[in-house]
Amino acid sequence: MTDAPTTPESDLDFAQQIADQVASFLLALREIARENDGGRAVSLLLLEISQILLAGARLGAQQDFTPRSEYQPDVGPEADLDQLRLRLAEMLGDVDTYSFVFDPYVPEVVESQLSDDLCSIALDLENGLRHYRSGNVAEALWWWQFSYVSSWGNLAGAALNALLSVVSHDRLDAEFPTEKPLIEIAEAVLDAEDSGD
Repeated sequence: MTDAPTTPESDLDFAQQIADQVASFLLALREIARENDGGRAVSLLLLEISQILLAGARLGAQQDFTPRSEYQPDVGPEADLDQLRLRLAEMLGDVDTYSFVFDPYVPEVVESQLSDDLCSIALDLENGLRHYRSGNVAEALWWWQFSYVSSWGNLAGAALNALLSVVSHDRLDAEFPTEKPLIEIAEAVLDAEDSGD
């Protein structure tokens, strides 16, 4: 009888780091939706998406992980994220719907909702976390890496761009007090001095 292959220590450490980042993202996403503060949520979501994309980039830079079996082991039903999706959609309001190019090499503009995409990302990440917590580290790493490359990495990149666009418009399109009144005063003073000469 052959023993089941063991997971290398370096993979165990790496998986723990990814699992911690995934758990943190999932917790933060739920907390942001629970707080229901649309103004603050955009900045917080920008931060959380940036951090989970770092985990994804680390997964993408690794050699391909291989699951131990051809079929995914059953780790129970997916989390029900319908309420989370609805809370995010309501909180994000007008900025929920956005457009992006799914594949820059086949440029086709796609319309999507941040609330849907954030929940899709969460489902992919949560599935890997369930494998990890059940002790199947190899499957968790394979799933996180595969789903990053095939699905959630692209969605997270698009969501990051949309959220950054909201922040940029908020900060750069705002009407700042201009120097015009100061310039007018300076010109008036100069004109008065010129006419007094």
